[in-house]
Amino acid sequence: MPKYEQIAQDIRKSIEDGALAPGDRLPTVVELCDLYGVSKITVRKAVEQLAEQGFVSSRRGSGTYVKASPEAQGSENSAHGGDALYMGRKDRSIGFMREHQNDGTVTSDIYEFEVVEPPAEIAQRLDMEPGGFAYHDVRVRRLDGVPIVQEDTYMPLDLASGLKRQHLETSIYDFLRNEKGLKLSSFHRIMRAVAASKVEAERLDIKPNDPLFEIEQIGFLDDGVPFEYSVSRNVGSRTEMHDVNLT
Repeated sequence: MPKYEQIAQDIRKSIEDGALAPGDRLPTVVELCDLYGVSKITVRKAVEQLAEQGFVSSRRGSGTYVKASPEAQGSENSAHGGDALYMGRKDRSIGFMREHQNDGTVTSDIYEFEVVEPPAEIAQRLDMEPGGFAYHDVRVRRLDGVPIVQEDTYMPLDLASGLKRQHLETSIYDFLRNEKGLKLSSFHRIMRAVAASKVEAERLDIKPNDPLFEIEQIGFLDDGVPFEYSVSRNVGSRTEMHDVNLT
């Protein structure tokens, strides 16, 4: 294992064990060089890897800080509560439309699209300053007319400025990559089984209390900055989850 990966792994373990808590500042590059006996290049590669995985973020002129993520905050702080199972620290996503482009025609039913001051717990997960604004949208994604998932999403206004209804009808991720030039990197996800509400059942063409597969997600850019907080509720009978681990 390369030295920078060993350093990243060591720091990541300190975060997972709680020795480094959300909001803590990492030692400086020079301090890490002295601690591990390596060059600045090696330390920077280790920090870059941690940022790409969403564990830390850099603040210009201030340093590098440990980030909060769904599994670190625990189910008691979750926006939705209840028991949770964390699946996968780094999960690159191409988005619903790209994922199903060869399976049929993807369409969207848009129920909400507005600029809001997000709830405090969501603003915290997005590293937003108090009083900041975000895009909020709720949409149901259909495949050949069949509703598959309801997505409830928040994105910081300054990162996603220019987002329009047409992007919600197609691909928000394509807009962020191609029009905003952002590099979507990693995703922290919590997955749960939940029961459909009356509103969700009507939108998804199922019965109230039918099982839904919920994914609570924070998406990060390649510099560790969070760009998305979302909760998607997938119809259990119409959803499959595939996981591939490479060693």
